[in-house]
Amino acid sequence: MSTLEDLKSGHLPEHLAIIMDGNGRWAQQRGKLRVFGHENGVSAVRQTVENCAKLGISYLTLYAFSTENWKRPKLEVDTLMSLLVSSLKKELKTLTENNIKLNAIGNISSLPKRAKRELQEVIEKTSKNTAMTLTLALSYGAREELKTAVKQISTKVKNNIISPEKIDETIINNHLYTHDLPDVDLLIRTSGEHRISNFLLWQIAYAELYFIDVLWPDFSEHHLAEAILNYQNRERRFGKTSEQLN
Repeated sequence: MSTLEDLKSGHLPEHLAIIMDGNGRWAQQRGKLRVFGHENGVSAVRQTVENCAKLGISYLTLYAFSTENWKRPKLEVDTLMSLLVSSLKKELKTLTENNIKLNAIGNISSLPKRAKRELQEVIEKTSKNTAMTLTLALSYGAREELKTAVKQISTKVKNNIISPEKIDETIINNHLYTHDLPDVDLLIRTSGEHRISNFLLWQIAYAELYFIDVLWPDFSEHHLAEAILNYQNRERRFGKTSEQLN
């Protein structure tokens, strides 16, 4: 069973992203309502954030709530929003003690007022922290993100701020929610599903993908270590050959 101590120092993903899937199924397996799974998933979030900070990972992005999740039953959505507010209040001390900066991406304006207020407060109070940037993807959808970027760039082209010939990857990056973040190195998805679910489609172009059958509330230090160890044993070529890398 791998532990964080088994990992090679100096060869960690700079940016780790996680699709935290399986809360609802975890609860249903126990004969409980889906919201019970979300409540128990909070402890897995806390443990993962603390472990990533301990390892020295610079950027951690968690898929907390997608644009499609608004279609879920009202009780589940309301519970998720309440959990967001209560978790932000409880975890401010932990973020501060671990020198973690909170960030958020997505259509934040669509969140309930109380959730937006708590989110902004914690973002402001941790803005000077430097050890790790924790980004919550809230009301986030990659297609929505790309559509917004295209609209912004199109408007600038129309107003002669940007010429079409100058549009490159850097300009596109600068108009994404993640303009302050590096590309993703490792993407983990729990619950056994093998899909991306509209998450960071541009940013994972060369990410290593790791799928695990464990449901999110059961995701532990051991599972995190296994995922990163798997990443460390892969050859990242970025279009080159092995011979070129050597």
